[in-house]
Amino acid sequence: MEPNGFKGTDPYLTYMGTTQTENPFWGLALQLGWMQTSGRLADPSGSTTCGLQTGDAMCISPESFWGCMNYFTSTFPFLSAAQQGFLGENIQLKLQVPAGVEGFCTTYTECSASYSDAMTKWDAFFQALKPTSESTLPDNEKKDSILGLYWTAQMATTYSSSTCSVKKSHYSAEEQSFADSWLDSAEYVAAAHFHSNLEKSVLFLNPLPSRILRAGDASPNIADLTEEENYSLTIFSWMKNINTILGGSMVRMWKGAMCSVTTREKGKELLEQLLTNPSFPTTTFLSFITEMTTAC
Repeated sequence: MEPNGFKGTDPYLTYMGTTQTENPFWGLALQLGWMQTSGRLADPSGSTTCGLQTGDAMCISPESFWGCMNYFTSTFPFLSAAQQGFLGENIQLKLQVPAGVEGFCTTYTECSASYSDAMTKWDAFFQALKPTSESTLPDNEKKDSILGLYWTAQMATTYSSSTCSVKKSHYSAEEQSFADSWLDSAEYVAAAHFHSNLEKSVLFLNPLPSRILRAGDASPNIADLTEEENYSLTIFSWMKNINTILGGSMVRMWKGAMCSVTTREKGKELLEQLLTNPSFPTTTFLSFITEMTTAC
């Protein structure tokens, strides 16, 4: 499904960059790869061998929180792309789900009926591709505009997938906390209109934990995780905790600071430093938010 399923969008994204891997849907494909290799798509209940090396390693368990999230973030744009003609003319799709599994829409009509907000936003993204590519705006403004629509649709999809939350109960408190932090981080990258091409997605996904967190795991001192993985967990936790302490105002301030193409460019650079550079002071991040919010 990804990213080949979205190849039809490439001709309308030439302004995104100079390589063949600038399509923002690369982020979804690489994210799925990380979930699979880290064991997050396997059956967390232990009642089947789905997703385990001892069973079908490529299986995605219906009981996996991460697999559930991936279903929404993959299915909605794929069905919308087909509906808007990016997979060919008059193609009608019906996706298959495992026998006995309920709660997942499988057609454009079903998903639009159950999750109209997210599907409408994906339609808006795909419908904007051609006119944006033909626009006389500077390339950086076209890029910012289309990524804004992309992330608006992505976040609407994330909000729609709240039904997946019940599946978090299969995991340790540590993994549940990481999952929450991971969801929170999307608010920041979305507001900055992050360009989730191959290069940038690899940069952000490589430091994520290479296994499911267990009871007792406490970064930055998890022995069998790399220094980079421990650091990313620490930063994710810091961002979540600060926002909680501030009653959600850090996310609101960040969104307010991302008020122009210029501030969003600065925001992307800052997030990259914060999430990948252990020597980057967190106080700089907070100062930036305050400064940019005032400027906006």
